[in-house]
Amino acid sequence: MNEKYFDIITLALKYGCEVREREPLSAHCTFRVGGECDVFIEVASGEALCELIRFVKENSVRYFVLGNGSNVLFSDEGYRGVILHVGQMMNKITLIDDTTICAQAGASLTRVCNFALENSLTGLEFSYGIPGYVGGAVFMNAGAYGGEVKDVFVSADAITPDGEMITVKADDMRFSYRYSALMDNGSLVVSAVFRLAKGDKSEIKAKMDELMGKRKAKQPIEYPSAGSTFKRPKDQFAGALIEQSGLRGYSVGGACVSEKHCGFVINKGGASAKDIMQVIKDVQKIVQEKTGFLLEPEVRLIPAGED
Repeated sequence: MNEKYFDIITLALKYGCEVREREPLSAHCTFRVGGECDVFIEVASGEALCELIRFVKENSVRYFVLGNGSNVLFSDEGYRGVILHVGQMMNKITLIDDTTICAQAGASLTRVCNFALENSLTGLEFSYGIPGYVGGAVFMNAGAYGGEVKDVFVSADAITPDGEMITVKADDMRFSYRYSALMDNGSLVVSAVFRLAKGDKSEIKAKMDELMGKRKAKQPIEYPSAGSTFKRPKDQFAGALIEQSGLRGYSVGGACVSEKHCGFVINKGGASAKDIMQVIKDVQKIVQEKTGFLLEPEVRLIPAGED
């Protein structure tokens, strides 16, 4: 074993983390593709994450911090390095006061929505059914059906690339469409605070059910995907541009443009990461040729080794 891997595994175990070697990444991303990573660490706490990031930076160990894997595409060759998974061991949700929730980075948006419902709090219904965790949702300002994280965000505890814990306020985040300042400065969310409003529980539940019904009716949630594959161009819709370009159902191997919603590239069965990547590239090329718009992937493409 690489000596640096041995040292980081020893450090991870010291902080109560779970460690696995040669973990298949297909089990940790919503596309359900990807090879094995060298070392996979279930991070136990914010303190553990701080120490692990300090170690990998100081020792030049390649690493990637992973949440629910709902916005990433790993290579078929896997990942040569360490995956720090912020998930099942960092998913607590607490009520700070009558209208304020604090959720750790590994809490799913669906769980946070249900927690808000239980406490008759409105404002997060838009995120019900988004297949992501709090950390990633804040990082990319996730949104749907007219709502975004920025609408309810108060602050976040985050870790800088140097392993320092900081508190980031809403004014520091420079939120915009699928963007936050964290994308530029490389800080990672440990937990986030959301301010909601008191509401009627039955009305909140009805809204959540309504939006989930829309997702099921309009989105191919029955297939593995990473949600919307492309960012929305200004004053346009990616799905509409893809359909106009004659790409509904376009496929390579087991990957294809969904016939239900052209904004989604799906794993229809047996797709490889290479298949999915080829569909993304072909869609970009053909849409630009036919409409003049270059679609920017919303999915993060994670290579097996250094670029």
